[in-house]
Amino acid sequence: MSTTDNQTIQPTKKGSFLQENNKSLLFIAGAVVLLIGVYFWYQNVYLKGRAEEAASKMFKAEQYIGIDSLSNKAIKGEGGYPGLEQIAKEYDNTKSANLANLYLGGIYLRKGDYKQAVESLSKYSATGSPVADPLALGLLGDAYSELKDYKQASTYYKKASDKASKFTSPMFLKKLGLVAENQKDFKGAVEAYTKIKTQYPESAEAQMIDAYIARAEEQVK
Repeated sequence: MSTTDNQTIQPTKKGSFLQENNKSLLFIAGAVVLLIGVYFWYQNVYLKGRAEEAASKMFKAEQYIGIDSLSNKAIKGEGGYPGLEQIAKEYDNTKSANLANLYLGGIYLRKGDYKQAVESLSKYSATGSPVADPLALGLLGDAYSELKDYKQASTYYKKASDKASKFTSPMFLKKLGLVAENQKDFKGAVEAYTKIKTQYPESAEAQMIDAYIARAEEQVK
């Protein structure tokens, strides 16, 4: 019998997890580093470049926004300048595209295209702006009101009034009260109108709000 036959066969001792999987872990670590690099390039180079390009192309459309007779040019563009529709579509994930959706919503609302207004305004993402964010919500409320979807209108007027400043919150609260009356929610209307009276007594809306409160209170059972 050979010496090897006399030797006791020892089981193979397994190494640690790191020893056994070092190649896999190195691969994963490399992939993570690559993804981080791609992310920073995307954020700081690609998106930044697109944002600057979109902003440079948007100024012409902005000139037309407040002029009714030129609203179609604002939407579609003119003379090599892209309109708001193109900017919103081609430069998504940029501030200009986000703002373009807000502009489009306002224009469509003014033109009476309420479904299109809802579609554009729903694409707007909140930025933390105390002006633009509540405005977008309030315009959505207006669009749904015109579509006679008063439940949705109430939702957006409430959100707008919560986010708005002391200058515009009373306006949204009054619209909230009117929509509540339309839904026969007279208690809700009283609450909205009363909030104007107690929290914004210096506002223009507060000057005649007692009449609205009295009208709604008469209907509360």
